[in-house]
Amino acid sequence: MPASALPLPALHALHALHALHARGVTVVVEIGSGVPRIAHWGAPLPDGTDLAALALGVQTAVPQSGLDERVELSLLPEHATGAFAHPGLLGHRAGGLAWAPVFGTTAVVTSPDAVTWTGVDTRAGLELSIRLELHAASGVLTLAYAVTNAGTDDYTVDRLSVTVPLAAAATEVMTLAGRWGKEFQAQRQPLLVGAVVRENLVGRTSAESSPTVLAGETGFGEELGEVWAAHLAWSGNHAVRAERAPDGRALLQAAELLLPGEVTLGPGQTYAAPLVHAAYSGAGLTGLSGAFHTYVRSLPGHPTSPRKVLLNTWEAVYFDHDPPELMRLADRAAEVGVERFVLDDGWFRGRGDDRAALGDWYVDEAKYPGGLGVLANHVVGLGMEFGLWFEPEMVNPDSDLYRAHPDWVLGVEGYEPVLGRHQLVLDLGRDEVYDYLLERLDSLLTEHPIGYVKWDMNRHLYGAGHHGRPGVHLQTLRLYDLLDEIGRRHPDVEIESCSSGGARADLGILRRTKRIWTSDCNDALERQQIQRGFSYVFPPEVMGAHIGPPMSHTTGRVHTLAFRAATAFFGHLGLEWDLSSATDADRTGIAEIVALHKRMRPLLHGGTVVRAEHPDPTALVHGVVAVDGSEAVFVYAQVAASATTLPALVRLPGLDPARSYAVEVLHLPGEDRRPGKAGPAWQDQPSYVADGATLGSVGLAMAVHHPETATLLHLVATTVEPAR
Repeated sequence: MPASALPLPALHALHALHALHARGVTVVVEIGSGVPRIAHWGAPLPDGTDLAALALGVQTAVPQSGLDERVELSLLPEHATGAFAHPGLLGHRAGGLAWAPVFGTTAVVTSPDAVTWTGVDTRAGLELSIRLELHAASGVLTLAYAVTNAGTDDYTVDRLSVTVPLAAAATEVMTLAGRWGKEFQAQRQPLLVGAVVRENLVGRTSAESSPTVLAGETGFGEELGEVWAAHLAWSGNHAVRAERAPDGRALLQAAELLLPGEVTLGPGQTYAAPLVHAAYSGAGLTGLSGAFHTYVRSLPGHPTSPRKVLLNTWEAVYFDHDPPELMRLADRAAEVGVERFVLDDGWFRGRGDDRAALGDWYVDEAKYPGGLGVLANHVVGLGMEFGLWFEPEMVNPDSDLYRAHPDWVLGVEGYEPVLGRHQLVLDLGRDEVYDYLLERLDSLLTEHPIGYVKWDMNRHLYGAGHHGRPGVHLQTLRLYDLLDEIGRRHPDVEIESCSSGGARADLGILRRTKRIWTSDCNDALERQQIQRGFSYVFPPEVMGAHIGPPMSHTTGRVHTLAFRAATAFFGHLGLEWDLSSATDADRTGIAEIVALHKRMRPLLHGGTVVRAEHPDPTALVHGVVAVDGSEAVFVYAQVAASATTLPALVRLPGLDPARSYAVEVLHLPGEDRRPGKAGPAWQDQPSYVADGATLGSVGLAMAVHHPETATLLHLVATTVEPAR
């Protein structure tokens, strides 16, 4: 069905309802003379639903001791109309004028999957556009807002918030907090009268506050409960908000958090807010992440080829670069099945530690007298891809670049810039900085057989001024421009988003990269929760997950190879380990693990992620089920000592209830072999087969587990998919 436009003469008396339908969700948009509202966003409605009755039925009463007219929640709450919510547009002209606009409809275009609305406030001299698109395959609702200055003088945008309503059932909020080395930690609290707000002002997405807010029924879990979520696709400052008004109505909001004067529109100029991706699930968090994963997998440029197992040299050599030793490490990597060898920090001129040389992107001739090509060609000759680490946005004061151009950094004039990790931030808004970085990156990628870039960014932005004004907004846009241009010039080079670990993880950066480094912490115990939180929005094939050495670099904990491998197994697998110093047994074990991962990669990176509710909080259960239900792999991870001597039955959700599955334990090298008593009876059988309904609702007994151990289960359907 083609898009349709409503005739302009009819707009003054307009009242129209438009339903968008997708997998597991319906959105009903009510269009009138002002900003549209969502009359329903949630459970799917059957064809033929009386939309007029629905819209009428959900209109609120007029409360006592309030305004005399009914005020519904629109997609842009307006202060001047009496909206209860935080205003969707905050801004002003000189003297504080045009600060409370009210928009009237000027055009509406609808199609089966989208509504595009435009409106104007002639007195304020502003135009507003809102586009809602419901993606059929995923059920994710994408919202795009833009405001245009239609006046004759400047208009300053302070905030433009995307706003969506919450159903009355949404009484609990979950956000993702954290810190360096402990990202994506779920925090829950009741949604009472008032607002739950997460604001980020550190200039990058941050480890402390993910741009994602979720709300659902009290006690919503992995498999049960209605859940709604909004994610801001933006890599700079942000604010997300869940709010309940005194009258009981609730909403989610997400916006770029603009610093004073960052966006001032001249006549005719437009500010486009970052996209917001919103999802609904009637089947808990697993259903919600399924929607986000399906959406991400539909994006242009999302990787479709097998995710190459890599070795990153950081924890193997740090800054101690010796080409012969690195070539021996590459030999070891190739022997265990590694497909990509990534040379981390320390390869460029003058880089002996983290205090010097950032910005001087020239190969260090003292470390590499024959040039970087000797090592790169050796790696390629072994059948692996060569990757290289960069931190383009940063500069050390102790660098040739800074000595030549001290004015190239972000800062506040008249004040000393704040150092972080002994470095400052280059001002990408300056054309000369942008051009220098583009030339250096382009030259290195052209001169060497580089197939992969680890793009790092290791500090917050404080006092990030550009020509005297706040510059985070411009810095983020120019970062996107730089990544886009590198992608155009080198389309076969894969870029990883790394930022002190997972401090730049959002769907804005992921449109320009193919992998996110989840955390600098390779401790498998910490990673269990870090990766779980990451998986609520991002699919496993973009999740950097490495097997580190026996003792964790960040925590000092020691784990078995099996536990480290089982934790990293589901993501984009890598190694961060000096294999030259590993034992023969460890290298043999790693080769087995890499081979198993490669064999199961199509399932791991193409199936549906499921996370089970488990009654024992000391254990976590999650897995991946093939889209056609033919195969699955699960992990049972004991993350602490249980209060009981026997594990609770482990349910395996997401299987086809009408099919039977052969279940086997995948024994990983380096498992904890401490003596114990007999395991569960089903494991003693030559083969064990059970139907998907039983496995999903009743579950399986597990062997007694010591803390910080894990078991992988592989399931293969023994019966064909029943006719539908």
